[in-house]
This record gives sequence, C-alpha cells and structure tokens, in this order.
Amino acid sequence: MTDQQVREWVSSFDTVLTDCDGVLWVGADPVPGSPELVQRMRQLGKRVFYVTNNSTKHRREYKTKVDKLGFGGDLDDIIGTAYLAAAYLEEVGFDKSKLVYVVGSTGITQELDDVGIKYLPIGPEPVSDTLTLDTIKLAPVPIDPRVGAVVVGFDIHISFAKILKGASYANLPGALFVATNTDEQFPMKGTDQIVPGTGAMVAAVSTAAGRQPVVLGKPSKFMFEIVQRRFPGIQPARTLMIGDRANTDILLGKNCGLQTLLVGSGVHTLEQTRAWEASEDPEERRQVADHYIDKLGDLLDRIKDM
Repeated sequence: MTDQQVREWVSSFDTVLTDCDGVLWVGADPVPGSPELVQRMRQLGKRVFYVTNNSTKHRREYKTKVDKLGFGGDLDDIIGTAYLAAAYLEEVGFDKSKLVYVVGSTGITQELDDVGIKYLPIGPEPVSDTLTLDTIKLAPVPIDPRVGAVVVGFDIHISFAKILKGASYANLPGALFVATNTDEQFPMKGTDQIVPGTGAMVAAVSTAAGRQPVVLGKPSKFMFEIVQRRFPGIQPARTLMIGDRANTDILLGKNCGLQTLLVGSGVHTLEQTRAWEASEDPEERRQVADHYIDKLGDLLDRIKDM
C-alpha cells in the first residue's frame, strides 16, 4: 500500500485488539517498535485492548508486564482467558454455593476470587505408584458433590488424576464444562521441541468426559463479545484484530466481522498465508488476513505524519 492508503486504512478503525506473545513481545523482550506503535495508536485516538489466550496469568500480571515493556494501558484494556472463565461463569449465573474444579493455574483461580467464586485446591495431583485400574475399581477416587463446573486451562501439572477428576466432574448432573482455549502448542522458535498447549489438556479431559466444553478464547466470539458488552460503543467494522496466529487471532477477527492484520514476528508467515490464499479449502482461505506486515513496528514510519 502507498503511504496515503495506509493512512486511510488506519483512519478506518477506532479500536485495536492485539494479541500479545509473538506480536508485542517474545518472552520477556518487546518486539522492536511494538511499544512505540501501540503508543502511537493511542495518540491517534484508538482504544487498544490486549487479548491473549494465555490462561496462566491474572490481568494484574499482564498490567505489570505491559507497563514494564512500555506499552501502557489500563487493567480494563486486558482481556485474558482466565478473566473470560470468571466472566463466563458470572454471565451464566453460576451458583456461588457450588465449587469449580480447575485444571489450570493461579491465573484462573485469582480471577475467580475477584468475582467470589470458590474452587477446589489446585496444584500437583501426582499418581501413586500403587494406583492401577484394579485399585481404582476397588477404591474410587473421591468426587466432591459440591462441584458445579469444570474449567480447563493450561496446567503444567496435568496428570491422570486430573483427567479422571475433570471428566468425572464434567459428567455430574448440570455441571458446566468450560475451556479457556484450545491452542495446540506454544511456539518455540529455534528448536524441534514441541510444547503442548492448552488444547492437548482440554482434549484429554473432553475425550474422557465424552462431551465438548464451551471454549472461550480465540477464535471463539466470546472474547470480542465481552469487550463489546463492557464497551457498547465499539463497532466490529471499525475494529482491527492484530495477531501472529491465523487459526486463532485472524479467525477471531473473521468470526466477529473485524478487520485483520497478521504479523510475521510469531507463529504464521507470509508464505503460509499465500498457500492458504491458493487453497481450495474454504476454511484455510478464511485464515487469510486482510493485511500482512513483518512486525508491528514497521507501521511506525508509515503513520508518523498522520
């Protein structure tokens, strides 16, 4: 696009939803130019929201990180899937006399604390060396009848015991079954190591339970719907979704009628986008973003005179 076309495009949206890891930062370091670009968007009058499928952190932890790395913003600008889990239970009127069984971390439980929802203790649930299928039949694992919901997020301590309990609780009469997200793996550039994502853990509990959970994170519409309900003036057609992962970030945008921008600093590349463009599979073509850029900071020079 010419500089004039870029300026016209930037003028076409008022709200920005941006993924975090792979777009704004990689690990503990900001992607060069990203903090300045986010600040420039705010100077141009855009409302910027940080939207992440990572369920391991409370929004306060993200607030600390965006401040430290120079992005800034308010706590209300941060929408993570741990927050979505608490928001969803609130919206459906979860009975707060009941408990939640969490396959996940303190990111989820701290968000539940904020809305007064109680839960069973989290943490490692190791399997005893004496546990076998025969001993389970003789002495079933105790199930707490007070549990009314199961929330599955990323859990570094995933185990047979957690899958057993998660599936059993999900099958209690009237129990809610919620997954923060279904990302297959965490991106690990420069290594052949596969780091299983939340989707692997959700699949284990879901397969055992024989039922599918309500999925809250990208590409589910719920993430954008929560933003809209909190800020009713936001218009989908005048909202830009920025991401590095086409099957979550870009599909969220497509599912909600948003404009989309894919950056090449994370998971998916321009080469993959071109392959999807040429594909005969309509689901692959839906992953093609409206625009592509190598990294977010590359926009800075194009809009500095707006």
